[in-house]
Amino acid sequence: MGIETSPTPLTPDMYERLKLLQRYRHVAIVGISADQYRPSHFVAIYLQAEGYNIVLINPRYAGQTILGKQVYASLSEAKTAGEEIEIVDVFRKAEDTLPVAEEAIKIGAKVVWLQLGIRNDETGKRVQDAGLIFVQNRCIKMEHARFFGGLHTVGLNTGVILSRKL
Repeated sequence: MGIETSPTPLTPDMYERLKLLQRYRHVAIVGISADQYRPSHFVAIYLQAEGYNIVLINPRYAGQTILGKQVYASLSEAKTAGEEIEIVDVFRKAEDTLPVAEEAIKIGAKVVWLQLGIRNDETGKRVQDAGLIFVQNRCIKMEHARFFGGLHTVGLNTGVILSRKL
């Protein structure tokens, strides 16, 4: 008999990810940075500008305000404060994602989304076993921009669609 291994969790396909971004409008950004040059900060600005309600999570900045929103120490603290959380967008090292996923399950989130470059199949299996949707190694901002016409080489929406090269 061979060793039984768990299958790699499946990431929703392009159409399913589009539906997630259309359906869910409350996104917790775990690992938000106050540094405007960090990817988590830029993603928060983008999602807020696109009409999403962002819930900011980082114990380092708990009690402070970033982008006009209070920062919470944890998902549980945000939920207790009355915040609605549907998607948990994680900016943490791969090995630190399982406790975040456990907390997302506990608070009743619908989706756990690991940012571009972050993969953890153990986290994915746990999330999917709990009935949540799991996305890994994808940037939520890039996915949104791709689906809604805002992706440009520098990551900004130019608002111009051309068939010829400039």
